[in-house]
Amino acid sequence: MVTNMNTKTPNTLRERWDQFKLEHPSLRIREAALQLQTTEAELLATQMGSNTWRLEGDIKEMLAQLPSLGYVMALTRNNEAVLERKGIYEQISFSGNNGLVLGPDIDLRMFLNTWKFVFAVKEGARQSIQFFDETGTAVHKVFLTERSNESYFYQFIDRFKAPIQTELLEICSEKIQPTPERPDKEIDVPAFQKEWRALQDTHDFFGLLKRFQLSRTQALRLAPDGFARLVPATSLRTVLQGAVAQQLEIMIFVGNHACIQIHTGSIYQLKETAPWYNILDPELNLHLREDALHQCWIVCKPTRDGLVHSLEAYNKAGENIALIFGKRKPGKPELETWSTLLNGI
Repeated sequence: MVTNMNTKTPNTLRERWDQFKLEHPSLRIREAALQLQTTEAELLATQMGSNTWRLEGDIKEMLAQLPSLGYVMALTRNNEAVLERKGIYEQISFSGNNGLVLGPDIDLRMFLNTWKFVFAVKEGARQSIQFFDETGTAVHKVFLTERSNESYFYQFIDRFKAPIQTELLEICSEKIQPTPERPDKEIDVPAFQKEWRALQDTHDFFGLLKRFQLSRTQALRLAPDGFARLVPATSLRTVLQGAVAQQLEIMIFVGNHACIQIHTGSIYQLKETAPWYNILDPELNLHLREDALHQCWIVCKPTRDGLVHSLEAYNKAGENIALIFGKRKPGKPELETWSTLLNGI
């Protein structure tokens, strides 16, 4: 845990932010924070008293109240991908610092140990509840829609509004850094490959990486023959186009260190708006920065139900951008049309 804290003078930052918005009215707050060398949470904090409220309390309790907002849009992103899915928060549960949302539309895996700051925001007609980690980076956002329970949004604010609406935030000044890769020569590659071949469930893959202290891309490089194949970065677009053409139901995973969001179902409308490649469906939006795709892999994992194939996309730092699987249920084999699509790349 990083303990170095940083607080910025809010008056100066507010003035810079106000001027920046005048000069760049269409730029999103995440990009503005990068250019202003600050954080998105700190920029929001400067707007308190102007349709922005800082919330406090048990984050698990806040999440447990989200179903009362009704039909909303859930958003999770990393630097290269944004997944937006409309629906209702359902089947919320917690185990320690981990949380699950298992609705048919909104499907989340949450790692709450770094969730720290929460804001309610009203920007014109757009209302949202936004969650940030200890570094001031957004980890998950909830936006109201025309079908949401707007009155409960204000009840939510009243329930969790911080008694002192201070603009000063205790931000961890050092960003979370990935663990450096171990040299390949220190890895027991034959043992690792043997355990990969013996996998019984795709969820066991994370434990395999942990036991051998491997990053995901290092594991793919050291995979058993035939179980991981490097393919062109354009393969992600190819797979999405194939899913649309064949009306394959797929699973799209997009996340960051604190939250993973999953869409399961068919996709329909694809559109390029460089550098982004997009799914633009009524209930689902996915935005992918194709210029940031450094590596794509076709990955195969054994399970009790047979082989399971996925497309995995990574940036230059080896961080996962998105994972795409064919839709399947436990106890049933993967659809042959899905594995054929991937094996054809």
